[in-house]
Amino acid sequence: MQYIYSIVKADYLQRTRSYAFLITLAITIYVAYLFVPPVSASYTTLSATGFKSVYNSAWVGYISATMTAVMLSFSGFLLVNNSIKRDIDTEVGLIIAATPIANFSYLLAKQLSNFAVLCTIAVCTFAVSVLMFFLRGAGYPLVLAHFILPYLLFVLPAMFLVAALAVVAEVFLGKRSMLQFIIYFFLCGIVLSSLNTKSTAPPSGFFDPFGVSLVTGSIKNEINTRFHQHIDQVSFGFIFSKRKPFQLITWNGISWTALFIFSRLLWMSFAVALVYLSSFFFHRFDFKKAAGKKKKQPVVMPHDEGFAVIPAGISSAELPPVAFNYSIIPFIKTELLLIVRQGNKWWWLPSIGLSISMLFAPLPIASLYLLPALWFLQVTRLSELVTKEKTNRLHYFTYASYKPLQRMLPAQIIAGFLLAMALALPLVLRYAIVIDGLSIINLIIGALFMVSLAVCMGILSGGKKMFEVIFFLLTYTLLNRMPFADYPGSLPQHHNLVFTGVLSAIILALLLISFAARRYQARHL
Repeated sequence: MQYIYSIVKADYLQRTRSYAFLITLAITIYVAYLFVPPVSASYTTLSATGFKSVYNSAWVGYISATMTAVMLSFSGFLLVNNSIKRDIDTEVGLIIAATPIANFSYLLAKQLSNFAVLCTIAVCTFAVSVLMFFLRGAGYPLVLAHFILPYLLFVLPAMFLVAALAVVAEVFLGKRSMLQFIIYFFLCGIVLSSLNTKSTAPPSGFFDPFGVSLVTGSIKNEINTRFHQHIDQVSFGFIFSKRKPFQLITWNGISWTALFIFSRLLWMSFAVALVYLSSFFFHRFDFKKAAGKKKKQPVVMPHDEGFAVIPAGISSAELPPVAFNYSIIPFIKTELLLIVRQGNKWWWLPSIGLSISMLFAPLPIASLYLLPALWFLQVTRLSELVTKEKTNRLHYFTYASYKPLQRMLPAQIIAGFLLAMALALPLVLRYAIVIDGLSIINLIIGALFMVSLAVCMGILSGGKKMFEVIFFLLTYTLLNRMPFADYPGSLPQHHNLVFTGVLSAIILALLLISFAARRYQARHL
């Protein structure tokens, strides 16, 4: 038990003291602020056609808890799914492998540290939800049970499951981080889509790890019973729509059942069972070469009368003359090759497929959904754009090279920009056909913003996790049509030069911070 506690404590302290955690925490607090929109807002987080609840304790507490469970399940996975990889990179795993700790105990400690990190963020959103009740409430009394119980029964079991899935994904998929993201998001999408189906049966929430169906079903039944309506579905998430007349209702929460509480225990037991099962397949930091790999043949030296002939050595006169090339072009070519060859070559098929599909899909769908999804698939490539030198411990050489700020860093930025524009070329061609020059400019600015954000976050944090989390949240909010996340300028209200100028100023600020931080790092190596 002492080994588990020591690993959990050390892992938790290391993560919570990182820039990635602090920035993720700040973004999550801001998103939690958006969970309870003002009455005059152009969006809502729960939509029941023609009806809207007053902001009492039950509505604010339950909606904040369910939104936290869903949002933090997505972004939290990206934040905590590198705990084993960190031990591999720092070679701490070799020390752990020599200790008597069992595989299950080690993986359980990693799950608990993941859970502790996610719970820290959840506690902050809990505090924000209580604060939003006082900001948005209209004289209704504060009932703490309407905040504590949903966070206890919705958020904590969901975070416990996410923490376990992050460990299982690392055990079975290893360094294939992009595959981990795709499979995890696909599973979450299936679960959420199944919860959002139309159903007339009373909700039980037994098969719902987030608790969404229990809340939406209770609100739907309340409206149908009290107002004699026939609403068969309640939408959940950031929903933008035109303001229409609505009728106020007073929703007082849900009635907890023993079956639902028992289901929370089953979900947590299922999470521990997954970790236990994965312990049988854990490599325990033993990365031996394949047995079938060819062995090196011993070098046989020629002999002359029983004596070995000593080679004459290398003559510097016979070597070709050294040719110096201070151009940035070779760096750009090298960076492009590193990006293209990163990972399995078959992973280019989804990206190429999405890129080609933008030629045939309706233009609004191509710009609002296909392009952000396509660029998000490059998140691992962009996140390692300026961090691979430090990850592979080559920064001692690159920082000491000839003019790294004038040659290497611009080459990395240009390479990332060329990748983004090459993938978005079908959309550029379609804009060119309809002579929409401003949309092309916005798309170019959006690609520059994405690359400059990856560069800035990578340089400041020294790792790729911060950018991956921020870029996921940015993509998720963009797919929900939130205007502040529309960096490609796809929404109609951003089809103007003011948006282009504001985003250009942000890009300039990100690049200035990046160059200043890299200059400091190069001088204080």
